[in-house]
Amino acid sequence: MTTITFDHTATGYTLAQARCLAHAAALAYKDEREIQTTATGWGFDRVKSFRVPHAAPFPLEDTQAYVAASDQMIIVAFRGTQPEELRDWLSDANTLLTPYTAADGNIHAGFYRALDVVHPALLRTLENWHTSGQSLWFTGHSLGGALAMLAAARTHFEDPTLLADGVYTYGQPRTCCPRLAAAYDQAFRGRTFRFVNNNDIVAQLPPAPLFHHVAEERYFDTHGTLHEKMPPVTGLLDRLSGATADPLAPGTDGIRDHFINAYLARFDAAAQQKAASPAAGRKRKAGGGPAAAVTGLLPK
Repeated sequence: MTTITFDHTATGYTLAQARCLAHAAALAYKDEREIQTTATGWGFDRVKSFRVPHAAPFPLEDTQAYVAASDQMIIVAFRGTQPEELRDWLSDANTLLTPYTAADGNIHAGFYRALDVVHPALLRTLENWHTSGQSLWFTGHSLGGALAMLAAARTHFEDPTLLADGVYTYGQPRTCCPRLAAAYDQAFRGRTFRFVNNNDIVAQLPPAPLFHHVAEERYFDTHGTLHEKMPPVTGLLDRLSGATADPLAPGTDGIRDHFINAYLARFDAAAQQKAASPAAGRKRKAGGGPAAAVTGLLPK
């Protein structure tokens, strides 16, 4: 049985928190009853699921998320989708950009609409439950990673008291134009951590340079080793190695690497390896000051 123990006092990046929030992101794929039961078992006494239909040009009929709260921390987790459903849609960049303002640049239209239908109810829940200074965490896999990043920014913009202590995403697609990505990174530096598993196809879409990633990539190589920074040439060679590792199923590596279970296996193995190391210890962020408000980036 997998043991999940969240650290509500964590600051900056920790492998343990990344692993636990990956499991929280995976839970968003389950039905409401299982979400309630599992989150309660993790120590959260308030759990609310959201499922809101929308008409966005999107391979899903609704946006799904849940909020789990205790007296120490609150987690907001968004459901993603399967890579086969998302790949072709993300590859068509022509209809997926929408402007925020002339000054601020563009954002992915489908992601914006998918968040917009659920965010008012989500924000009300956070405002009602964030009553004892709990730490606040956003997470999601795939499409859910993009929504988690956007929700963290929009939540803080609409209520400055709700500042994410951490935003952890897994297999997140590119979300916005370079200008908005730079502004987000400035505001949430040291709080957002984006993980990519080897050849994960969704993390390579929508196409650059119209779309840009936020946060530095933390990369699992083809052997499962987690790199906080991977030199571009080394990363390219590793991706080629992963893509050719299975000659009986060429071209499928990018799909397999995207599945949430692949991420969970990577994190569980990394955590076991770290626990066995005598040098194991928690990495803390230097500084730790408050992030700047994301003024002007997201609609109020």
